[in-house]
Amino acid sequence: MRNFVIILSFIVAGIISAVMIGFDMEGIASDTYYDDEQEGLQEQIIIRFSHVAAENTPKGRTATKFAALLEDKTNGKVKVHIFPNAILYNDANEWKAVQNGSVEMIAPATAKISEHYPIWQILDLPFAFPNYRAVEAAYEGKIGKALLEGLEHTNVKGLDLWYNGFKQITTQESVIRTPDDFSRLHFRTMPGAVIQEQFNQLNASTSILPFNKTYQNLKVDFVDGQENTLSNINTKKFYEHQQYLTISNHGYLGYGVLMNRDFWNGLSSQVQESINEAMHEATAWGRRHAIEINDQHARAIRSNQSLEIYTLSAEERAQWRKALRPVYNEAEQTVGSDLMEEIETIKENYAH
Repeated sequence: MRNFVIILSFIVAGIISAVMIGFDMEGIASDTYYDDEQEGLQEQIIIRFSHVAAENTPKGRTATKFAALLEDKTNGKVKVHIFPNAILYNDANEWKAVQNGSVEMIAPATAKISEHYPIWQILDLPFAFPNYRAVEAAYEGKIGKALLEGLEHTNVKGLDLWYNGFKQITTQESVIRTPDDFSRLHFRTMPGAVIQEQFNQLNASTSILPFNKTYQNLKVDFVDGQENTLSNINTKKFYEHQQYLTISNHGYLGYGVLMNRDFWNGLSSQVQESINEAMHEATAWGRRHAIEINDQHARAIRSNQSLEIYTLSAEERAQWRKALRPVYNEAEQTVGSDLMEEIETIKENYAH
């Protein structure tokens, strides 16, 4: 009982002292919860950018460049959180993700956009671009402008076209030299009418598979081969289950950079201007460095003893072009004569 009285006396004394001295509750709350690093977080804008390529590829490195440029231009107000390697969404579901706002940005291959807007298939025509200068003429000229403007009344905003490189063929059982070598082989492909028709003309069967599922399907021999750029072949280690690589340059792989339109419309004009500026500069950076990046991966691949590399001769390339010419006739029905004439003009202007 005596101990209880002593303890009660201490408690009463404490209460009396508190009343007399007073609590600075406002100061305590401020000291506990205030953090100057939190200033402006309510104003900060986060852009979630999902893509399927590795970080050390033209797309991966251009995305990183864009994020750095935009953060710098907005003094940190806008931050781009990049999710590479399909860690959020793969190329089978990223389109839906940007449509419903689960992410703000994606950069799918042009073939995947053509699945929704068929006019985009013009960029996947085989042997449409004799060299990198021809690709630039298409991306930054009449064709690129028409494709991006064609999205104006949709729920995605077309920001720009990004560069990667020319596509090559890998196989497991035998090297591909002539169109006849494709016969009865089974290839992994991206979606897109032009790409499907390309393999139809070569008498090959196809399965449309997400990019991040390609390695596994090569491993279990579900598909015999695939087409891709050297940077993608190397970073995804397709060579571990492919014995032959044909340097064909038969098509070009590039990307459309897309943003959710509702998100875009909700931004201030100043932020929109900063995004456009950062995008323009990142695209120019990517155009200059895409060739270099693919060359780095080409050197790595050539040092890989597990791959047998074959480069098409001029005669063999002519055979491929002849075999694939019907793809153009099929595409013109969808793309229209104006853009098809433009692609033919580019081919002629940059043939040498």
